[in-house]
Amino acid sequence: MPSEIEELVSFLHAEQPAVRQIALDNLVGFSASGPQQKIFEYDGYRSIKDLKILARESNKSIVQNAITILVNLCDDLKMRKLIAEDDDFLKFLVSEIVKLDNRNADLMCILLTNIAKDDHVVKIFEFELENLQKEVFKSNKAMDCLMDLFVKGSERTLTKYANFDYLSYFFADISRFQKGRNYFITTQNYDNVVPISKILVFTEKYDSKIRRQGVASTIKNSLFDSEKHYQLLTDQNINLLPYILLPICGAETDNLDEEEMFALPDELQLLPSDKKRDPSNEIITIHLESLLLLCSTRQCREYLRSKSVYPLIRELHKCYEDELIQELCDRLVQMLMRDEAPTTEEVEAFNSDEDSDDDKIVEVA
Repeated sequence: MPSEIEELVSFLHAEQPAVRQIALDNLVGFSASGPQQKIFEYDGYRSIKDLKILARESNKSIVQNAITILVNLCDDLKMRKLIAEDDDFLKFLVSEIVKLDNRNADLMCILLTNIAKDDHVVKIFEFELENLQKEVFKSNKAMDCLMDLFVKGSERTLTKYANFDYLSYFFADISRFQKGRNYFITTQNYDNVVPISKILVFTEKYDSKIRRQGVASTIKNSLFDSEKHYQLLTDQNINLLPYILLPICGAETDNLDEEEMFALPDELQLLPSDKKRDPSNEIITIHLESLLLLCSTRQCREYLRSKSVYPLIRELHKCYEDELIQELCDRLVQMLMRDEAPTTEEVEAFNSDEDSDDDKIVEVA
């Protein structure tokens, strides 16, 4: 026989709207992490299906409670899979997020972020949306719309109901997958812009740690394939390096000598005396890991050397006792200051010189 609590879960599909509302109100607390989540397994996880139906209600309070419970249940791998692998619900979720009158948009962004822990989330690249506001969205592809929301909607500039900060965590998660990484570093047809270039400015948005951290992680994940590193560094329409370096720079750049200072990217030269580093050690760590990934090829290592990255890391190392930050700084120093093995061209040129010396006639005085 089901317990009273399990019966409460069954009320999620009761015919009477008032009964469903009461059940939702009482079940939000049981959805938090812990053994109490098991009540949602009752009747073959029927509650997950019910919650996805309730999320489509017109009543904003019902929707809020249903989405909140689904957000919490994503802690459980089985329940997360039941949510994430429902293509119809995933498309519905994105379609609701892009509605600028949606009072639960930010909460739905959190659910989308949790769903992105599941591999199936890459299905989102196949979705095309309808009934969009054309003055905001220039593409009907779901991923493009989410990118436009994130960029244009910070500071609640698109809607008073949402700032879309949590989409940065979604971007970070989806960029773990090859399809996601490719999206961020490839020019998109609808606006001829490389998506990663749109989000770089948020690495120094100091009133939102969520946005800064999500963007930093998206940058790092997008660098796991080295083929486009040099383009990301040297293409002035992207100009990646300053946006990684600025958050790890403080006023200590005054300690650089003149040659080191003027080798820096333009954006880092002559910083104000009150320049502060990112206050989060975790975010500093992510940017250092991005720099290490950029050291994967000799061409990029030489570029980083030419832009005085080593002196910046030297000064950063002096300012932190955090073991992980110090370790990452040490690894960067080793990568940037080590002697490079000669290239094939240099070896051939050297051998050519040796051969020409052997051919010379030695005169004896």
